[in-house]
Amino acid sequence: MQRVQTSKILTGVNICLDTLKVSKKVVGVEYAIRDIVLAARKVEQKGMQVDYLNIGDPVQFGFQPPENVKQALIDAINRGDNFYSTSEGLLELRQEIAKKENAKGLSIGADEILITNGVSEGLDMVISSIVEEGDEVLLPGPYYPPYASYVRLHGGIPVEFAVDLNNSTPDIDDIKSKITSKTVAICLISPNNPTGVVFNEKALKELVEIANQHNLYIICDEIYDQIIFDEKFVGIGKVAGDSPVIILNGFSKVHLMSGWRIGYIAFNQSPQLDELREHLPKLARVRIATSLPVQYAALESLRGPQDYISDFVSEMKKHRDFVVKRLNEMPGLSCPTPKGAFYAFPKIEDKKFGTDKEFVTKLLEQKGVLTVHGSGFGEQYGSGHFRLVYLPDLKILDSAMNKIQKFVS
Repeated sequence: MQRVQTSKILTGVNICLDTLKVSKKVVGVEYAIRDIVLAARKVEQKGMQVDYLNIGDPVQFGFQPPENVKQALIDAINRGDNFYSTSEGLLELRQEIAKKENAKGLSIGADEILITNGVSEGLDMVISSIVEEGDEVLLPGPYYPPYASYVRLHGGIPVEFAVDLNNSTPDIDDIKSKITSKTVAICLISPNNPTGVVFNEKALKELVEIANQHNLYIICDEIYDQIIFDEKFVGIGKVAGDSPVIILNGFSKVHLMSGWRIGYIAFNQSPQLDELREHLPKLARVRIATSLPVQYAALESLRGPQDYISDFVSEMKKHRDFVVKRLNEMPGLSCPTPKGAFYAFPKIEDKKFGTDKEFVTKLLEQKGVLTVHGSGFGEQYGSGHFRLVYLPDLKILDSAMNKIQKFVS
């Protein structure tokens, strides 16, 4: 890395200063969903109001954890549970999570669960444990940005595979063609961020079979597993068998606990995962623990009433139907119907707007609507799209859709 020399006069002495080295790994880290906020702040400084449709955080849009979950957090604090928990996490919580995952198809116990500070930390732990310099990891195109960033950060190479957004199916032939001697894992995100694609049982089974044939890890992110609109969700646990499946999940989305940062890793009982199960927990011990009061809140969110989840999903379905209909009525845009999560991923059919990043930037600057450029979710399959969240109130969504319609017209 080239260093730039600068000079500074200090107490009459001319000192030559070099800029200090920055790791080439961190230079490659991107997070388009939050990076784009910097542009929105500049627009706001000019006096324009901005509709934020960029971050998938239900709590910022008025959805809150139920009172019994909040109270569980408060009670834990008040009774003095403010110390470090065990590094692997509260036993009762891990037992309850194991029950949840077993109901989805796995057959595991508390020892196969590791509590993390959100899915992001769990992903970092997994990737850092299996990826070395030059290793390749297959990601569904488009994908949630931290997957590629963590792979790059640990010296690996993210490789996108094609997904049919209209039919929610992975391109099996494309996946097979992209597996090399350097491939170490296939990552799945179902329901998907940013597209809302949900893989069915047949697709999951095919993906597991491919991974087994090539001796690959299968990392499956199911953080939106209960935010499903049209079909029953099928977790990868149903088809996992004794394959080396690692599930990432958490409480930010379904359980409306985004700011409390709690997630987990679930290891399938596969002999191929024995070494990983031995060594990955070292990373949990190095970072000490996850917040103990928050773990008690998460425990209550699993044991307590679940009605609020179905109410939330029902409301999201209304938002989805409204937004998809409006987008498909706009000239130059087309939008497949997402089957889960709370994102729409329209394609920009009209080339007059330039790149997807130019589209998003101009929409922000001219109409005050903040979305995320599709290429931020992968250049190969995200380019030419943009992502928006449909979490806001329907009145806000209606106003935003009107602004987008005027922009594209």
